[in-house]
This record gives sequence, C-alpha cells and structure tokens, in this order.
Amino acid sequence: MPRLRFFPPASAFRTSRAAPNERPTQRPMLGILFRLIAVSSVALMATMVKLGGETGLETVEMIFWRFAFALPPTLLWVWLGPGLARLRPNRIRAHFWRAGVGLFAMYMVYWSVTLLPLAEALTIGFAAPLFATALSALLLKEAVGIYRWAAIAAGLAGVAIVMQPSTGNLPLIGVLVALGAAFGVGCATVTIRQVGRSESAEAIVVWFSVIAVCLLGALMPFIYSPHSAEQWLILALIGLFGGLGQIFITLSLRFAPVPVIAPFDYAQLLWAVGLGFIVFGDIPAAATWAGALLIVGSGLFTLYRERRRARLV
Repeated sequence: MPRLRFFPPASAFRTSRAAPNERPTQRPMLGILFRLIAVSSVALMATMVKLGGETGLETVEMIFWRFAFALPPTLLWVWLGPGLARLRPNRIRAHFWRAGVGLFAMYMVYWSVTLLPLAEALTIGFAAPLFATALSALLLKEAVGIYRWAAIAAGLAGVAIVMQPSTGNLPLIGVLVALGAAFGVGCATVTIRQVGRSESAEAIVVWFSVIAVCLLGALMPFIYSPHSAEQWLILALIGLFGGLGQIFITLSLRFAPVPVIAPFDYAQLLWAVGLGFIVFGDIPAAATWAGALLIVGSGLFTLYRERRRARLV
C-alpha cells in the first residue's frame, strides 16, 4: 500500500542548476524585525476581514481581492528593488504546491476570524509556531534547542491562560476551524522555508499571488455581488495589509530559521487586544493580560538568546 505524504518529497524542490539564493545568508535579527512588521500587518488585515464579514462579504471574495489589490504594488516593489528577473522560477511545481498550502491556510484563517471574536481567533492561531517548529525539525532538519522549545512552550502556556475564561462560550465549529487554521499556517511557514532553498523571496510572493488570482478569479462570476463604498474600502485595506504581511513573512523566513522567528508571532496578541478594544469594544480579562506577559516574555527571551549567540559566533 503506498505511503501517503502531507508534503512532496524533497526532490520536488531541488534544482539541477545553482540558484543564487539557494543558501541565503542568515541574519536572525533582521529576520525577527521583518517578522514583527509582518504580524502587525496580519493583525490589521484580520481586523478588516472581521469587519468585512460583518458587512456581508464572502470569505473567498475577500481572499481574491486581497491578492488582486496587493499584486500591482508587489510587482512595483520587485521592479524598483531587485528587479523583475528575480521572479524567474527554478521549480514551478514548488510554487503551485506552496500556493495550494497557502490558500488552504488563508481560507481557514479568514473563516475563523468571521466565526470567532478577533482576540480568540488570533489567540488560537498561536498554536501555529508549535506546528511550524515540529515540522521544521522533522522535514527541514533544523536544530531546535532546549531554549527555543522552552520559549515556544512558555508562549503556548500563555495562550492557554488567555483562552481559559472564555473557552466554554466559543462555538465548537469556530474553535475547530481556528485550530485547522493554525495547522495550515504552520504548514505554510515550513513550505515557504523549503521552497526558499531554490526560489527567491520575490518569486515566492508574486507567484503565490498570480496563482491565487487565477484560481479564485475563476470563481468570482459565481459569487460576486455589488458592494458599497465601505465594503470596497475594506477590501482595499485587506489587500494592502495582506500584501505587506506576505512580503515581510517571506523575507523573515529568508533571513532566519523557523524556530528563531516563530515565537514573535505572539506579538499579534497585543494587536488583537488593542484592536479588539478600539474597533469592537472588547475589554480583555485579567487572564488575557497575564497570558500576554508570558507570551511576550517568551519572545523577548528568544531575542536575548539570539543576541548572545551572535556575540559568541
């Protein structure tokens, strides 16, 4: 009986010719900075998605316009920066695989945000670094030391504290979708890292957008409906923040391994608390603040360890 695979074999991502960024220079501090910018953009995008869901926008349509609006400025970013030659793919199959995993993760994330309060949806999503760390150790053979595992564990403990007061009030379907989103994001994170061994960061971002626009665009005639000015503004902001998040997520994975940057995804909790209060009037419980301190502390500890390691190298 053939063995099933969740990921394609490593040979699917190998290239017979040398790629200029096959072994990218590792700059962990820069990778961490890019990750913080990325998670801030993603939190703002999630806020727009929730607002869009409340105004009646369909999840698939929000994902389509997120790519449609973000693709032109992304191409401009490449053209003004490293140049369009960076978009030449070495392994086109890898980009299709990355797009499939990414679209699954994105659909689950958007859906969970429409089903749950913003803070709860993003908080459950913090299980993604655990999936990413385990998968990176298993598939990419990246070293995951005891200190990094401890930081991840501390962050997840903080997530548990935040979730404790309200878990009984959350709909089961929303919790399951959010957990599926966390797994999907973890898979997408490792897939980007894997594809990045032969493809440039710019190619990964742009080809994902192009493939998504083509696939989802084929569905638009069946789900499109006229929109108000408010809805178009929401769709445009989803594209803006989503595009920025995608660019900086990809760049962060080019400069640092998954276990180093994954704990900093917890910074989304601060955004979730702030935006939840400002936009939706949600007042966080005391347990939310206690969990937030533990989560942020785990990220700061990882930053301290990385700086100390850099001095010793």
